[in-house]
Amino acid sequence: MMKILILGTLTTASLYFAQIYPVSAIPENLKKNADVVVRRDFTTAQVNKIDEIKYQYNTVTTVLNKDGDSKAQIYIPYQKGDNISDVKVTIYDESGKKVKSFSKSDFGDFANNTQGVFYSDSRVLALPYTSAYYPYTIDFSYQITDENTIFIPDFVPFSSPNISLEEAQFKIINKSGIDLKTKIYPSKYNYTAVTETDNGNEKNYSYKNVPAIDDALMLPQPEKIVPKVSFALARFNLEGKQGALNNWMDFGTWYYTNLVEPVSASTPAIKAEVAALKLEGSTEGKVKKLYQYMQSKTRYIFVGLGIGGWLPMFPDEVQKKGYGDCKGLTNYMKTLLNEAGIPSHYCVINSGSSQISFDPEFPSMGGNHAILMVPTEKGNIWLENTSQQIAFNHLSYSTTDRNVLAVTKKGIELINTPAYAAEQNKEKQILKINLTEDNSISGEIQFAYTGSQYDNNLAYAYLSPKERTEAMKTRFDVLNFEKVEMKDFVNDKDNAVIKFNMNFKANNYSKSTGTNLIFRAVPIFANNYYKSDENRELPFEIGQSFQDEYEIDFIIPKNYKIDEVPENITINSEFGTYKLNIVKNGESLKVTRFIKINKGIFPKEKYNEYVSFRKKTLNTDNSKILLTKI
Repeated sequence: MMKILILGTLTTASLYFAQIYPVSAIPENLKKNADVVVRRDFTTAQVNKIDEIKYQYNTVTTVLNKDGDSKAQIYIPYQKGDNISDVKVTIYDESGKKVKSFSKSDFGDFANNTQGVFYSDSRVLALPYTSAYYPYTIDFSYQITDENTIFIPDFVPFSSPNISLEEAQFKIINKSGIDLKTKIYPSKYNYTAVTETDNGNEKNYSYKNVPAIDDALMLPQPEKIVPKVSFALARFNLEGKQGALNNWMDFGTWYYTNLVEPVSASTPAIKAEVAALKLEGSTEGKVKKLYQYMQSKTRYIFVGLGIGGWLPMFPDEVQKKGYGDCKGLTNYMKTLLNEAGIPSHYCVINSGSSQISFDPEFPSMGGNHAILMVPTEKGNIWLENTSQQIAFNHLSYSTTDRNVLAVTKKGIELINTPAYAAEQNKEKQILKINLTEDNSISGEIQFAYTGSQYDNNLAYAYLSPKERTEAMKTRFDVLNFEKVEMKDFVNDKDNAVIKFNMNFKANNYSKSTGTNLIFRAVPIFANNYYKSDENRELPFEIGQSFQDEYEIDFIIPKNYKIDEVPENITINSEFGTYKLNIVKNGESLKVTRFIKINKGIFPKEKYNEYVSFRKKTLNTDNSKILLTKI
């Protein structure tokens, strides 16, 4: 009997330990809005010396549905020289039963070449795994030793929507004797909080039970919502180059000495090409001529070689080959300016739709893009060097309204990029439209775009005339086109304005009611859908302010008169202003439409107010005008 009991106990224990991560154990609140639940995310970082950090990672991720596959990919990014060991992957089914296991030998070793990367020192170990069923769980662990101690990853609960977290822990053990700086950035919206314990040379940070952020309309980037912890060693190593991170000035001196100055040498060929341009006039005029020359002879290709991928290509390489990445092209442009006797600053920036700035009080290595700033008496000139089409002294919405690390001999200076006001992010439409008795309309529209709306239309510069016309059909599908043609496209690179005209004929614009005609006041409008949300859980963001101005002249058919028109209307809101004015003038009708939208992050309680404001503007765009037959 005792043997049977012991056997039964062992069998029960075996079943228990075989089912480590059953999906049934996930709290219901963590399944809400989630494609993936991170059951466990434990990291230990042991700083042994100035050029050695040993990381131990263990993540356990449950994929609830097919949409979660991309959020649970199994890979290890690394640089040449990193030591990777103890790689283990175990797959469990819904009940927590082991399905399969893998080791390092099952991984493929690839160049970490995303789209647009030409060559790079970055590599990745990856395990392609596709499950035939959902949910399933991945238990993934490995160790990696890194000689580059300038980068210690931030500790965040997650970085994407639709991921929830049961438990995460980041333990950092400092055995190096070097001062370790840490800073907690709390959630501005009290979404969750990090717990900290400090035991001298060992610090622990943790999150528990963090629900997923639903990928709702107008959601701010998760990095603006969740908390994070940042780390930096006071002394660091990057590919054998050691430096200090006590303040931005010290770090900037190191950056300039190791990453800017070594690749700043000019050549006789570069001197000759600057001399051939015969620069004259103002500083701004010289910079513009050099910049547009650089654009005409280079193209963008990412290069991730040299001192961890942070060292720019030599300017003579770019000059000879005609290509480079943001670092190389910016460095080449800087060298051209040096030859013209014009000083400029190599600038590192966080490029992206979210306006993320560097913390003035917490110096650290960062940024994902390089641009150039030219100081002048009339103000700073900003140069985006990776685009052959972008206008002079114009930054796109992905680099405006944030600070940069301007690297100089004296150190790093944090400088703000321009922030465009709504009236600078402008669309102007001038429409001349003929109404006909068969319910069709024909006419011509003149378009002009500046600011961020210039950026939104810059893609047309890369298209053929035929492709542009096809794009028009898709973009303005609120009209039932019979024929359409975009023409006279101009990318004014001196003034950052895109202009083009469109000729068209569209059917079924008006409706007949007996012998009368009814049509909407605004032919082209944003065909967006706005829905109230009584259970909104997070704030919403209007990422860019903008201003649209339409002037619409309708020519009515003969034997008709203008009978009923809507009253002029103005709608004011903290989110913006809308105006629609209609003026009758004999056989013509002039409609002017104005809308201005304010950028910002607004509390969730105001979301339905915003929806109401936008519904009112759409309804007013659809205001009906009545023509009666004489």
